[in-house]
Amino acid sequence: MNTVTDPDLFDLEHAALAEATLVFEDTHAPAGIYRLALGELIGHYERLLRETGRLIRRSDRQEREMTVLNQRLQALARSLEYRARHDTLTGVLNRGAVIELSNDMLSRCDMSLIVLDLDHFKRINDTYGHPAGDMVLQTVVGQLQSVVPEAGEIGRVGGEEFTVMLPRTSLDDALTIAENMRAAVAAHIFPAPIERNITASFGVSWNDTGTPFESAYGRADEALYIAKRNGRDQVVRAR
Repeated sequence: MNTVTDPDLFDLEHAALAEATLVFEDTHAPAGIYRLALGELIGHYERLLRETGRLIRRSDRQEREMTVLNQRLQALARSLEYRARHDTLTGVLNRGAVIELSNDMLSRCDMSLIVLDLDHFKRINDTYGHPAGDMVLQTVVGQLQSVVPEAGEIGRVGGEEFTVMLPRTSLDDALTIAENMRAAVAAHIFPAPIERNITASFGVSWNDTGTPFESAYGRADEALYIAKRNGRDQVVRAR
């Protein structure tokens, strides 16, 4: 059974080179033979130059395409990482990212933790619909971002419940920040169909280095519920 193999890409060039070598070694070969062998070599050399140029251009094009593809893959990876850590509606950190970041902060330094919950938010959804409720959440996040210092991180841990992580922040400073957030939320008059303000209640805990997130959050959450029981729209410090 005969096996058909693909010819070498440079078979013709190798044959022309071998023929030219034989002519070169024949000291008695006439001048015409030399010219013929030289012409063959020139033709094949020109072909090699064309092929080399084509391959280089193809390689450059493929390299550019690979660069663009790599950039797109990196952008996709960043987008997926962002989505995995951020709340889709508000853009702040999601619950998983809050827990991860809080534990990381608390492993390195002390941290104040603020937990806030919008008052009577269910009434907004029931009365005006979920689109109005979504608008409220997005607006409130904007108000929080205008008050929270650069070192702070905001997260959404429930439907209308948010946290603010404040590394290396004293309890007194955290209470001041929470009060400023409470005032900013309460002062805003929402447009139609709501056409009134919405308040929020706050609980604040200060936590030493090494405190587990569950403990820091639990104490702040307990203070939040005291604020709720005492009439809402207020800031309460954790015991």
